[in-house]
Amino acid sequence: MSSSRPSRDALVATARESIARGSKSFGLASRLFDRTTRERAWLLYAWCRACDDLADGQDHGGTLHAVGDPAARIAAIRSLTARALDGEWVGEASFDGLRVLLSDVPIPRALIEDHIAGFALDAEGWRPRTEGDLIRYCYHVAGTVGRMMALLMDVAPDDADTLERAEHLGLAFQLANIARDVREDAEGGRCYLPGEWLEEHDGERETIAILTRRLAGLAAGYEASARVGARRLPFRSRWAVLAAAGIYGDIAREVARRGTAALDSRVVISRRAKLAWVVRAFRQAL
Repeated sequence: MSSSRPSRDALVATARESIARGSKSFGLASRLFDRTTRERAWLLYAWCRACDDLADGQDHGGTLHAVGDPAARIAAIRSLTARALDGEWVGEASFDGLRVLLSDVPIPRALIEDHIAGFALDAEGWRPRTEGDLIRYCYHVAGTVGRMMALLMDVAPDDADTLERAEHLGLAFQLANIARDVREDAEGGRCYLPGEWLEEHDGERETIAILTRRLAGLAAGYEASARVGARRLPFRSRWAVLAAAGIYGDIAREVARRGTAALDSRVVISRRAKLAWVVRAFRQAL
């Protein structure tokens, strides 16, 4: 075990920098939490971001590209995470932050391992065959994060319905991201559109746009479910969750609205629109 023990404040500060670089949307929404929940959310995000970057060879996201020995990268993620879970100071801020987070919130180890399994699917070159396959993938990479977020917002571990609705918010976010990033994913050698969907169409731009609208429709359904669960959260958490739901929901809605034009340039939600959701979500939270 390392004898170097970083301070909580230093780890939180690093996590805050990570979310500011990696996700302006979630970074903005996270500031609506109370301080304790906000810091927990930053620590969780930093670990998820570090795993994602390690798996894909990126630095807080960016253009996808092939990486050498992807299996070794997944093994490294599992090793660093296991050491943090076992109470060791790893020497990597994002993983040490996870260790600190777990001292506050008893996140089940199985949930953390489920999240890493999503990165392993990408490393294996996995592609979904059915809509069910797609949803299972979204569970691993984002639904698990929704459940972990609910736990750090002090949702009871036995509150199965609220945890499921938190998972649904993660699914909605991931489906929106997939709908937005179809072209970029294809350029990076990935495809998250189910094979059965693609077989129903000819792969032309117009039909790909039909499939991205289908993704947006799925995202809307899960967003609606998540909003029901948000009613059970404390006010500040409810405000933050509803703001994030609105911002990410706008991504899916804009992809659907643009049709084939959404394949030409990445859908971006303006800062003004995000701030509008902060105000709207405040009213909804009331």
